[in-house]
Amino acid sequence: MLTACSSGNTYQKDAQWDYSENAVQTAEEVPKPIKDTKPPAALETVEQERIAAPSESINTASNTPIVKVALLAPLSGKHAKLGQAMLNAAQLALFDIGYSNFQLIPKDTSGTPGGAREAARQAIDEDAQMILGPLFAESVRAAKPIASNARINMLAFSTDWTLAGNNTFIMGFLPFDQLERLTKYVAANNYSRIGILAPNDNYGRVVTNAFNNLASRYRLQTVKAQNFNPRSRDLASDIRRFSQVDTRRGQETPPPYDAVLMPVGGQTAITVTNLMTQFGLPPNRVKRLSTGLMDDTGLAGEPGLNGTWFAAPSPNLRRNFEKKYFTTYGRKAPRLATLAYDATALSAVLAQKGIAKTGRPAFDKASLLSTSGFFGIDGIFRFRPDGTAERGLAILEFSRGRINVIDEAPTTFQRTQF
Repeated sequence: MLTACSSGNTYQKDAQWDYSENAVQTAEEVPKPIKDTKPPAALETVEQERIAAPSESINTASNTPIVKVALLAPLSGKHAKLGQAMLNAAQLALFDIGYSNFQLIPKDTSGTPGGAREAARQAIDEDAQMILGPLFAESVRAAKPIASNARINMLAFSTDWTLAGNNTFIMGFLPFDQLERLTKYVAANNYSRIGILAPNDNYGRVVTNAFNNLASRYRLQTVKAQNFNPRSRDLASDIRRFSQVDTRRGQETPPPYDAVLMPVGGQTAITVTNLMTQFGLPPNRVKRLSTGLMDDTGLAGEPGLNGTWFAAPSPNLRRNFEKKYFTTYGRKAPRLATLAYDATALSAVLAQKGIAKTGRPAFDKASLLSTSGFFGIDGIFRFRPDGTAERGLAILEFSRGRINVIDEAPTTFQRTQF
């Protein structure tokens, strides 16, 4: 489901991430919490506690201004279950905060651009002061001008960073922070000869370009980069060629790579890694690396993926949210539900903060662009000036059927923490 919010990876064709435009911003303080947390040392047993505003105690009496925020989600159509789950998570955030004068206005996008456009219009007509969502890239593209014309900001859940800017902020999990975090860790652990085995779609090309950019920065060697068609019935020939098994002098010859970056998930990841093992690149000799597409407990038990490293939000932080969601709704929370929770909690906290100081919700760009950032269910995050979300990520590993944290996520954007 992590790929869903990009509408099948429909990034602008061959768009590249410009690291020069996303230079490190200096944070003056630790992130403002949108939930209470235990100290970092207690992350293994962290308890999900009541969400509260950073400092002010807010009066929610009847004379406090009503705040209206719209949630645009696919509440009907083939993605209705996911849309309903995101609405559930948003309502859970409001329950945790206990902000009675905050009105969440759900609007059904039907998972289509036309539905998103109409949902945005309805939200504006009902005086929404901020929009959360939509989910899919084409829906964000359709809703964006509606929100822009109304001069209200939109926190979209897409992973298509090319849609960020002006009034649109992208909360989705982007591959670039994941790759940078992972590349630093790989270099620090003395893996230097890297192979890239990527699907021949926009996502694969974007990840390949970004990794090559980072590899030169961290003195890693990209030995070979090969694309493959994930829909091909004959992946074996591609993987065989990548493995160089036919030119190596038997199994005693060292593999051509220390590690292989394979930005895939789901069944494709299983097929690719099993073929790598078949052609002499087993996981005990060649480390598997990936992006947040691997943030899937269903893959953790696959023998061919044992030891895989990837960067993603720490699962320790969301463990109790997932328990609370299951207790409340009787089903597991889909992975993307935390985006709706954090966006709703953030908007409520900014509303409280603004009303306490100026009598109006702090939904302006300056408030959203706090360099110190915020601490949510998925850890610390902040918005860059270009409107994309920067996240503090953990290094995770598949080990014995589980996802384990092997290098914990940072708790502040202050440079002294890195």
